[in-house]
Amino acid sequence: MYYKYIIVIVILLLLGGWGVVLNRGHFIIMIISIELILLAAFFLFLINSIEIDLLIEQVFTIMGLTIAAAESAIGLAIMVAYYRIRGTIILKSFSSLRG
Repeated sequence: MYYKYIIVIVILLLLGGWGVVLNRGHFIIMIISIELILLAAFFLFLINSIEIDLLIEQVFTIMGLTIAAAESAIGLAIMVAYYRIRGTIILKSFSSLRG
C-alpha cells in the first residue's frame, strides 16, 4: 500500500549517499547530502507511524528534523567563520582546526 513512498525513500537515501561519496571536497554539498539521508530516515519513520498508527514516531520525527536543521545551521556557521579567517574552504586544511 505504501510501496510508492518506500521507492521515494530509497531514491532519497541513494542520492544522499551518492552525494557524500562523490563530493568529498565540497563541505556544503556533503552537508546537504547528509540532510537528504536524514530526511529519508525520518520519512520512513512517518510512513511506519501511519501504517501502525503510532503518534510517538511522528513526534520523534519532528524533534529529529529540528535537531538536524540546527546541526546543519551550526555547521554552516562554522564554515562561514572558517572562510572569513582563511579565505578558502578546502576540506584538506581542516586539520588546522585542532586544539
